[in-house]
Amino acid sequence: MSWKSSAANGRLSDEESRADKELNEAVESLLDTGGKDGLLPIVQLGEPVLRQPTVAYDGQLSDKTFARLIDSMRSTMLEAPGVGLAAPQIGLGMALAVIEDHARADDEDDPREITDLPFRTIINPTYEPVGDETRSFYEGCLSFEGYQAVRRRWLDITARWQDEEGVAHEERLHGWPARIFQHETDHLGGEVYIDQAQIRSLTSDDNLMDYWCEDPVPTAAAKELGFEL
Repeated sequence: MSWKSSAANGRLSDEESRADKELNEAVESLLDTGGKDGLLPIVQLGEPVLRQPTVAYDGQLSDKTFARLIDSMRSTMLEAPGVGLAAPQIGLGMALAVIEDHARADDEDDPREITDLPFRTIINPTYEPVGDETRSFYEGCLSFEGYQAVRRRWLDITARWQDEEGVAHEERLHGWPARIFQHETDHLGGEVYIDQAQIRSLTSDDNLMDYWCEDPVPTAAAKELGFEL
């Protein structure tokens, strides 16, 4: 069912419709701060919106505002640069995120199993593990700038979400794309990756490059910094 047909079926009350109008105006005001490039400020840890469960998206925004929001989120993500951006990271407590990553020539034998993840808007996403295999790699977040830590994630998941038209999707994701989907979906429940990371692995981006970037599997870091994989 599309967002348009959902609204047309009368699922929103008059009071909810008024609230939607106010929300639409608030989002438009937020987007105006992005200027002609549509680049929005990314909020950092400590902002309450990053710790609050989001509201499910059910067509609360006009088509024009919604399309503009997605465009700005993608531009902001790519400029950062990042491979995912959730709505709370721009101060909006709605259950949607954008994700995108592209494999490079030197990623072919990367143990993180980086493969192409085409641009997607994931709305009201959920996931569940497939099997019990996990992998532990360094991971970062645009809302915790300058640092990374080792986080254990499911290797394979069943991902479910809705797209911009409200169409439901289900797909099995593996490796790095699965990690990206888990990371952004967790944001929508008020979780940040550092919550379940190996805290002793925490490192600045500079130190990660200086000490631990030669092997993506953080075996040496685990030995030197004193954490378990």
